[in-house]
Amino acid sequence: MKLNLKNPIVFFDLETTGTSINVDRIVEICYLKVHPNGNEEAKTLRINPEMHIPEGASAVHGIYDKDVADCPTFKEVARTIANDIEGCDLAGFNSNRFDIPVLAEEFLRAGVDIDLSRRKFVDVQVIFHKLEQRTLSAAYKFYCGKNLEDAHTAAADTQATYEVLMAQLDRYSELQNDIAFLADYSSFNKNVDFAGRMIYDDNGVEVFNFGKYKGMSVTDVLKRDPGYYSWILNSDFTLNTKAMLTKIRLRELTNK
Repeated sequence: MKLNLKNPIVFFDLETTGTSINVDRIVEICYLKVHPNGNEEAKTLRINPEMHIPEGASAVHGIYDKDVADCPTFKEVARTIANDIEGCDLAGFNSNRFDIPVLAEEFLRAGVDIDLSRRKFVDVQVIFHKLEQRTLSAAYKFYCGKNLEDAHTAAADTQATYEVLMAQLDRYSELQNDIAFLADYSSFNKNVDFAGRMIYDDNGVEVFNFGKYKGMSVTDVLKRDPGYYSWILNSDFTLNTKAMLTKIRLRELTNK
């Protein structure tokens, strides 16, 4: 089977320092670009995170400080990566909750302006969990009949994710070979920001998804409690969350 694509789609996987999203750093990125004509391009980059890689993270992906000491920083390769994925939809395994938020933060820190919100996101793990409830290694064994060698390396996980999606399309008649459908199907909710601190409700209104104002309209909260905006901007939230909140605030000020 060949993916039915209108735009190229990039399957990607990140290996990181394993800290929280707002301070996490990429140590390896692999992406596989699949074109509408079926052509494929793959690239793997090791990244110097400019910080110590915790031993717990190294035990998972096998990448240590010495392995990336002479590698470029993300800032040095950010523009190349942005160009490679320009105009592409994105797919991964647990990518909506992890890889895409981390990648968005890295682009923001590097000062590279890239609007990921215009892309469609296909999370193969969500499709898998909705239909089978397993891990990537089990998904690869279940759908593709093969053992996942070199699990937790970006290249192996990226290739396996692509093959699993293709097998899912073969297996489930309810899945449409359409990226817009798959993006919608693999989304648990409609995030406003990648971290899911704000989401769209059933009426398409931005509402907070945490804290004392959970479920309340963002614009209503900002009018009722203007200090909440400053608190978020000065607290330990992701740069993307702060940027999206600022965008909503400026929109409301402009519409007054």
